[in-house]
Amino acid sequence: MDNIGLDLHKRESQLCILSDEGEIVEQRIRTSRERFTEVLGGRPPACVLLEASTESEWVARHLEALGHEVIVADPSFAPMHATRRRRVKTDRRDARTLAEACRLGAFRRAHRLSEVQRHVRAELAVRDALVRTRTRYIGVIKALVRRDSLRVASGEPIHLLPKLAALPLPPPLASELAPLLTLFEPLNGEIVAADRRLERRAAADPVAARLATAPSVGPVTATAFVATLDEVTRFTSAHQVEAYLGLTPGEHSSGDQQHRGRITKTGNTRARWLLVEAGWRLLRSTQPEAAALRAWGEQVARRRGRRIAAVALARRLAGILYAMWRDETPFRTPERAAARATA
Repeated sequence: MDNIGLDLHKRESQLCILSDEGEIVEQRIRTSRERFTEVLGGRPPACVLLEASTESEWVARHLEALGHEVIVADPSFAPMHATRRRRVKTDRRDARTLAEACRLGAFRRAHRLSEVQRHVRAELAVRDALVRTRTRYIGVIKALVRRDSLRVASGEPIHLLPKLAALPLPPPLASELAPLLTLFEPLNGEIVAADRRLERRAAADPVAARLATAPSVGPVTATAFVATLDEVTRFTSAHQVEAYLGLTPGEHSSGDQQHRGRITKTGNTRARWLLVEAGWRLLRSTQPEAAALRAWGEQVARRRGRRIAAVALARRLAGILYAMWRDETPFRTPERAAARATA
């Protein structure tokens, strides 16, 4: 079976084919279904190695439909790049390195999301873009209002327009804000609609519904957690999940010296950000269910500060959500867990 390395890019990709006879074929082709079919459709089944990227999933599915075995590899796996010369980097060298890694088996498979969770992550990405756009609008509006010695009180974004209406805005300022205010209300409506879609999806998903029973975890956070992990059986421990989400401290240790720094921030940025926001909510929460986690977070805050405490709570919450998913149990406070154990 031939081994093929495919260095994917948005417009054009580099192809390297290593035949069983030792022949090397290198070609640059357009990144399109038609071109892949033209070049690889008539070949005998081969093993194709490509790195996980934005285009990797549809390319992998298309090549599999053509009869090839496709491996989507983790690009951060160092042994896969052992033959690559770091001082000279070209797409041609990268494709040949992938072909050699495919032949040697020097790769680590990346997880390929299920069809359902790919669509969920797309919905989360759209909602995130809408929220960030609204946040930028609010920042510009508040800055322009402060320029004229006025101030908009803090609060929920949906209350911004009534607060502005209550201010004595000078006519020039009102005309400056008019384009943003025209877009603000429909933007709010789209965000509300996106939240409702995610709420319905979370209610229909037994796993997300179970995770939403944890304090400070709503439908959006629960849905994002499920969409990021996709399959809970991929992980063997809560620490592995925390590391996968980039919530564990980076470490640079050698000999007798140990140095731990900031969190690694690897993995899905959106899921990590939502968990950190949940950590902040836990620090401020007055819910009885959150009392134990809040007390633990306050202890960390007294030693290290509230920002580190919020991240520590996010890390602990990730482990709790993983255990709830793995054990198929709703959230239980320590008192309820002890009562259940003695029953």
